[in-house]
Amino acid sequence: MESLATIRDVARLAGVSVATVSRVINQKDLVNPETAEQVLKAIEQLQYVPNAVARGLAGKKMGIIALILPDILNPFFPALARGVEDVAHKQGLTVILGNSDDLGIKESSYIKVLKKKYVDGFIFASNTIREEDVMALRREGIPIVLLDRGLTTTACPIIRSNNREGAKLAVRHLIDQGCRRIAHIYGPQEFITARERLLGYEDIVGESKDFSPSLIVPGHFDIESGRRGAEQLLARYPDIDGIFAGNDLMAVGALKALHERGIRVPEEVKVCGFDGIGLTEITEPELTTVAQPIYEMGGLATRVLLDEIESGISENTIIELDVTLVTRKSTRRGQN
Repeated sequence: MESLATIRDVARLAGVSVATVSRVINQKDLVNPETAEQVLKAIEQLQYVPNAVARGLAGKKMGIIALILPDILNPFFPALARGVEDVAHKQGLTVILGNSDDLGIKESSYIKVLKKKYVDGFIFASNTIREEDVMALRREGIPIVLLDRGLTTTACPIIRSNNREGAKLAVRHLIDQGCRRIAHIYGPQEFITARERLLGYEDIVGESKDFSPSLIVPGHFDIESGRRGAEQLLARYPDIDGIFAGNDLMAVGALKALHERGIRVPEEVKVCGFDGIGLTEITEPELTTVAQPIYEMGGLATRVLLDEIESGISENTIIELDVTLVTRKSTRRGQN
C-alpha cells in the first residue's frame, strides 16, 4: 500500500509549521486566511486525511488516547478533560479517562493496562507521574504529554500555565486593594504548580516589613484544608487583611472560615484564589481568581499529542500559557 501523507508532509508543502496545520484543521479562525488556503491546498494535493482511519492504516494505530487525571471531583479537571475530548472528537479519536487519585502506583497500573489496548498516546495531568514511567513510554516510542503539572524537566512536552506570574498578579492586586498583611494557603509542595505559586507570593511580599513565614500555611487543594488554613491564620494573626489561596477550592474554604467567624469579605479581609473554575462565580461574595485557560490547555495538549502521533517526533518543550486576573467582590475596595 502507498504510504499516506502525514501532517508534517502537509506543513512542508505549505511552507508552514506543524502547529499551523493543526490550527487550520481544528480552528481555522486562528490562522490568516491566505495561510489557511495554502494549507488546505496542500492537504488536498497530498490527499491528507487527519483522522483515526488514516492513522490506523499508516501506523497500525487504534484511534484511542488516554487521559489520566488526579481527581475528577475537583472542578478544574473536568474542564481540562472537556478541552482534551473536544479536540480529540474532531479528529475522530476516542478518549479513555482514568482517575489516579494522585497515586504513582495507580498511574503505573493504568499505563500497563492501557498499553495492552494499543492506546496511541497518553496525556497525564499528574503530580505523581514517575520519571521511570515517562522514560519507559518514551523508550517504547509511545507519545506522551504532561498537562498542567508534571515534572520539572523530562523528555516529553509539558503544557501548563505561568503559575509564578499568576501568583504575583494575585498578591499585587491585594496590595492595590489596600491589603498590608497578606497570608498564603499553599498547595502540596511536591506539586510544581503549588511551589511556583508559593514562590510568586514570596516574590512580592518577602521583603515587606509586615511579612512573616508564619503567614504561610499548608493546604491540600481542597475546600476543607482551605477552611482549616484560614482558621490557623486567623488564630495567629487576627489582623490579616488579605488571603491568597493556592487554588480556588482552598479559597472557597477560606471564605467559609471567615463567614463562620463573622468576618466580612471584602471589608475586613480580602480573598483571592487561583484557577478560574466556575464555582468562583456563585460563591458569596463572588471570588476573585487568577484564571488559567483551562479548556484551551486541554485542547492544546491534545493537538501536541496528535502532532507527535502523526510525526513520531517529540519536541520535549515546556509551554507556559498566560493567566488572567478576574476581579470580583471578594477583593474590591469599598465593596458594600
